[in-house]
Amino acid sequence: MNLNRIFSLLFCLFLSNELMAQQTDSAYVRENYTKIERQIPMRDGIKLFTSIYIPKNQSKKYPFLINRTPYTVAPYGEDKYKLSLGNFPAMMREGFIFVYQDVRGRWMSEGTFTDIRPQLTGKKSKTAIDESTDTYDTIDWLVKNVKGNNGNAGIYGISYPGFYSTTSLPNAHPALKAVSPQAPVTDWFMGDDFHHRGTLFLMDAFSFMSSFGVPRPKPITPDKGPKGFQFPIQDNYRFYLEAGSVKNLKDRYFADSIKFWNDLFKHPNLDTFWKARLITPHLTNVKPAVMVVGGFFDAEDAYGTFDTYKAIEKQNPGANNILVAGPWFHGGWVRSDGSFLGDINFGKTTSIDYQQQYELPFFKHYLKGEGDFNAAEANIFVTGSNEWKKFSNWPPQEVESKNLYLQPNGKLSFDKVGRTDSWDEYVSDPNNPVPYQDGVQARRTREYMIDDQRFAARRPDVKTYQTDALTEDITLTGPVLANLVVSTTGTDADYVVKLIDVYPEDAPNPVPNPKDLMMGGYEMLVRGEIMRGKYRNSFEKPEAFVPGAITKVNYPLPDIAHTFKKGHKIMIQIQNSWFPLADRNPQKFMDIYQAEPQDFQKATHRIYHDVNNSSFLSVSVLK
Repeated sequence: MNLNRIFSLLFCLFLSNELMAQQTDSAYVRENYTKIERQIPMRDGIKLFTSIYIPKNQSKKYPFLINRTPYTVAPYGEDKYKLSLGNFPAMMREGFIFVYQDVRGRWMSEGTFTDIRPQLTGKKSKTAIDESTDTYDTIDWLVKNVKGNNGNAGIYGISYPGFYSTTSLPNAHPALKAVSPQAPVTDWFMGDDFHHRGTLFLMDAFSFMSSFGVPRPKPITPDKGPKGFQFPIQDNYRFYLEAGSVKNLKDRYFADSIKFWNDLFKHPNLDTFWKARLITPHLTNVKPAVMVVGGFFDAEDAYGTFDTYKAIEKQNPGANNILVAGPWFHGGWVRSDGSFLGDINFGKTTSIDYQQQYELPFFKHYLKGEGDFNAAEANIFVTGSNEWKKFSNWPPQEVESKNLYLQPNGKLSFDKVGRTDSWDEYVSDPNNPVPYQDGVQARRTREYMIDDQRFAARRPDVKTYQTDALTEDITLTGPVLANLVVSTTGTDADYVVKLIDVYPEDAPNPVPNPKDLMMGGYEMLVRGEIMRGKYRNSFEKPEAFVPGAITKVNYPLPDIAHTFKKGHKIMIQIQNSWFPLADRNPQKFMDIYQAEPQDFQKATHRIYHDVNNSSFLSVSVLK
């Protein structure tokens, strides 16, 4: 029997076991919980649809565990039960009063939905609302109207529900004792979901909003709601390239039907529209215990995880606020066992570690007063060395700041370049953009965050720099700062910087190896980030490049925690497109949302690396 047949049988067995587990969980929910549905009134009279699952065992009182979501609390009907409750089965079996709520304006709740609704500021009327007041009013109603509760409430959520978890913190209800924003949507301009450093993340924005953004005129269940967009071309690279421009996509498929897309076109720069939707300035006077959770390889909201944690730390000295970050894709800490992602094996079931050591103990301790919760300030899984580490701060203080300098002839070193007049020159053509991943994909994958970059290194419009083989392990933690010295013949440009772990040529292949991986020379992406060059000095007031002028482009990459092992190499790749992950820059200074296909033009770029114009990455080396 060949290996493919073996793996097919194993996969079928896995699916069978998963189905059996779901059926078992579904029976458990029905046998152990009573479901009720209520329309909970808010202070302005709007009612929010809420499903409440109450333990049938009434010998003790239970805390509330709340999930507020725009993604539906289905199934609807008091005789129809979820297959499982909470983030994972152990939470369901622990016993909480599980509460699921359609947020204002979504599905069966009344009112008008607003994407990442701005927080109230200034003098407020008694009926003024935001997501914080809706959460407060929900908790207040639950404590007063649901029998058998112990007066404590917790909130959790992943992604958009993570945003609603964060919004529970300003002016929190006194009963709210524990909050866990997980991969929270935090900043839709700087780094979450739909923008990175001012650059539109094209695939995520288009595919998500093509269904999520369809207006809902009245309360409705999902079976009667909008359906997903049917792509006429399955190859995502071809679909977005042949569209010609973002403007063409809007005109051809959305017209004026998707409000969020209209907002993108109206607000290309960082203005009051985006600033009003930033929750972090409002995270002051935080009272509940907070556990922020996220994944280093989260393609959607890695930025929001670290930004939320840091904002609470900075604005609330002494707050009970901790961080847990692992080697996970979006929600991978509860949607997988966390033992691998893509081609990379982590050697541990990191998600099971998290569930058993962090999430369940966190809510048990703060909502039930049971057990000790002995987590560190920052609980971090370091890839490469594949080990959990505990830190008293994040970023860690036990580090040495160093610079990785780009060198002539594709070299990379901690030593500064000594020569003058040194640069690399190449042509970038937005009509032949660098793909974000090898192969052909129908949708944006999650594995691109960690995938082999050898495909990109072969392109002439991707510049590659690498160290010699390391003589000892080097662990990098915290933020990475790109410091580029560049020039272009155009008047605008995007810059993509990728930090990569290059495996030695004798790295063993996995056993078994159904994908025929070649791990010798594998170029594992550790972190990549893009910067729209016109925002290099200000996101509010973009500036054109002067053609041919030497210019600095400095920007941070999201935090990392990775060990480059002895014998490996550290690599940096630099390119000017990352398509169709990010929309294309026409390489001329303009409002890119108004660009026509003929606006996209070639440009000649230089990356400088000499004694007077050094390009480098600033990193923190763990001592």
